[in-house]
Amino acid sequence: MRIFRGIEEYESDKAACVTTGTFDGVHIGHKKILSQVSAKAHAEGAVSVLVTFDPHPRKVLFPDQSGLQLINTLDEKLELLESCGIDAVIVQTFTMDFSRTTALSYVRDLLVEKVKMTRLVIGYDHQFGKNREGSIEQLSEYAPVYGFTVDEIPAQEIDAVNVSSTKVRYALNDGEIEEANSFLGYQFFVSGKVVSGKGRGRGLSIPTANLEISDKDKIIPKSGVYAVNVSVNEKLFSGVLNIGNNPTFGDDNQPTVEVHILDFEADIYDQHIRLYFKKRIRDEKKFESSDELVAQIERDIKIARGT
Repeated sequence: MRIFRGIEEYESDKAACVTTGTFDGVHIGHKKILSQVSAKAHAEGAVSVLVTFDPHPRKVLFPDQSGLQLINTLDEKLELLESCGIDAVIVQTFTMDFSRTTALSYVRDLLVEKVKMTRLVIGYDHQFGKNREGSIEQLSEYAPVYGFTVDEIPAQEIDAVNVSSTKVRYALNDGEIEEANSFLGYQFFVSGKVVSGKGRGRGLSIPTANLEISDKDKIIPKSGVYAVNVSVNEKLFSGVLNIGNNPTFGDDNQPTVEVHILDFEADIYDQHIRLYFKKRIRDEKKFESSDELVAQIERDIKIARGT
């Protein structure tokens, strides 16, 4: 899969079968579209191309609106797209100037002229261009004029999948990990660097790795305790993850992401690890003593081993 940083950077002598959108999460609905793009391109001897955007358009168009967190960082999205059979991904920088590109100019000057698009595959409700003015009606008008075909994935096919990036975010915010994973078609994951914590886990003989999530836009699931898999140096271990404020110790409101890795003793400070979410075990709660906390964590570990 070739990656181009902008439509102007794209280069190929072949005709292109194209789809376009943010594709946050690369969930099973996205994969349905991408599989059609790949199949159509292969049948026609064309290149399969995804045009996506960074940053997310809502971050640029509505900068004062807080709360939109993304399922994937850009690097994670590109990693997931590698397995989708797409030949090329164009990451178009989304700016206010770019947002003013009309639907006609986007299709004619960028997709047809620059990318050599001969087929466009889109979902039934796809909108694009300045003020989201572009729709299937406009595309149907442009297609015979500029020499491309439009494939609109029918509503019933999209609805049958019954998934969207918004639904995935809602599930993660509610701690519904298994539901989110079913939408995604893979285990939701976060990555980060192991940093020094307050050392309480080690004092309880249950050492934890405290994760620093560098991308502020990355969504973090609802506070609580989770069964996870932990990738360390490309090896997988089971783990118990806590997201929250450590209420037993009366900590402040700065949430932490800390994981106890089962059957693991190595020093991994300053290393990057990845957590794959399997199941939410329970809410975070305040215990009357550290002994009660340890007893509960031991029960959590038994559950994590069984997942």
